[in-house]
Amino acid sequence: MKNRITTSLCAILLSVTGLEAANVAATKFGAATDGKTLCTVQLQKAIDECASTGGGVVTFAPGKYLTGTLFLRSHVELHLERGAYILGDTQVRDQKIYPKRALIYAEDIEDAGISGQGTIDGQSNTEGFLSQGFKVNDGNRPNGLNFLRCRNISFSDFSLLNAGSWTFRLQECDGVRIHAINLRSLAQGNNDGIDVDARNVVISDCIIEADDDGICLKSDSRDFMPENITVTNCVIASNCNPIKFGTSSYAGFRNVTISNCVIRRTTETNIWHWEEHYDDLQKGVLTGLAGIAIESADGGLVEHVRINNITMEGVITPIFLCLNKRHGDGKGIIRDISISDVTAVCEGNIPCLISGIPGSRISDVTLRNIRVEHQGGQQVMTERLNESLTGYPENRMYGRRNPACGLFVRHADNVKVEGFTAIMRNADQRPAVVADDVNGLAVSELTRRQILGAPLQNIESKAITLDKVEVK
Repeated sequence: MKNRITTSLCAILLSVTGLEAANVAATKFGAATDGKTLCTVQLQKAIDECASTGGGVVTFAPGKYLTGTLFLRSHVELHLERGAYILGDTQVRDQKIYPKRALIYAEDIEDAGISGQGTIDGQSNTEGFLSQGFKVNDGNRPNGLNFLRCRNISFSDFSLLNAGSWTFRLQECDGVRIHAINLRSLAQGNNDGIDVDARNVVISDCIIEADDDGICLKSDSRDFMPENITVTNCVIASNCNPIKFGTSSYAGFRNVTISNCVIRRTTETNIWHWEEHYDDLQKGVLTGLAGIAIESADGGLVEHVRINNITMEGVITPIFLCLNKRHGDGKGIIRDISISDVTAVCEGNIPCLISGIPGSRISDVTLRNIRVEHQGGQQVMTERLNESLTGYPENRMYGRRNPACGLFVRHADNVKVEGFTAIMRNADQRPAVVADDVNGLAVSELTRRQILGAPLQNIESKAITLDKVEVK
């Protein structure tokens, strides 16, 4: 009996000792904390030792850690204490510093993550970085975080700033939790916020300010379907599209819920000056493009999407649903989309858009309790709106003007609009709603303010109904 007890106690002590040994200080191998001395090698040794013992926590105490690419390992959590800064080296053209074009990179790992009240800063807003003359879409700058084919990973509480390119990228991951991170990345082109090409994802309570798209669902492979994604309780600012599905949309997106989010203006724009591309925008206006953009441009399937309780300002178009064949065969599908309880105060005059293409139609869309406000002051548009079958999908793809001032629907079937208020700040001559080649559009409880045009214009459409129109 005594021997059995002794053996059990030894096993417990060894287990406890092993757990303690797994936790490693980031400075264990001599990493400097002055923010000037490159310490990639020392930090990587700390991560690798933690992984070699079975996993645990690598703790970054207060200080500044200058580094190139760090490779996160399975069963390892990076914990940044308040006052800890992981700083990206600004000599980004050196592939020895950024061999994976990311500040923190992971591939085929599981049960890992990043936590804490500290900061990860790519320093792309500094003179050293900016002086290298990078351009939009040049592919030469590092992402902030890039996780490829990872499973059961979590991220919480830290700040993520100034990425060289995409700020936070998930590729073919499964099981992701992102909670209460503060993301701000405005200095470079392609500064997306969170790019989600992943399954079983929960994003909650985040504050995101990005020069490019804010929370952006991507689908880069026809063999991997991003699905089962929830976004809730986030504040999003973007100089492009705050909430976006696409542009990359090869497989598509399925089973997505987005709720209780606020879209606001960014605090600055360094790349985009949209008054050069859109009518009726004031010079220097801080605005994004489409508040909610759902796109299938590469042949993918988009279905079972629920978006509700969204307030937005600092956008041009509140809601944008688009099919085209940029890289696909024109057989993309968008169906079963429900968007409700949206309040939008907008710049310019491009209204909510739902537009398929001939031979590939959007179907089964419900808009409920939508309130939009635009600049107004436009005359009737007599010409039919241009098609854009292969152009880059965004709200200006059909031109600077639109025949509707509230909602334009084209090449679509079975669209329900229940409670739609369109307000123009200046009297507008255009119809509130225009249906062009639509089979089944039911509009009820349409409210118009400062709209002098007809409630609804029908262009080669059938099964169109309009009920309970109010003019104020």
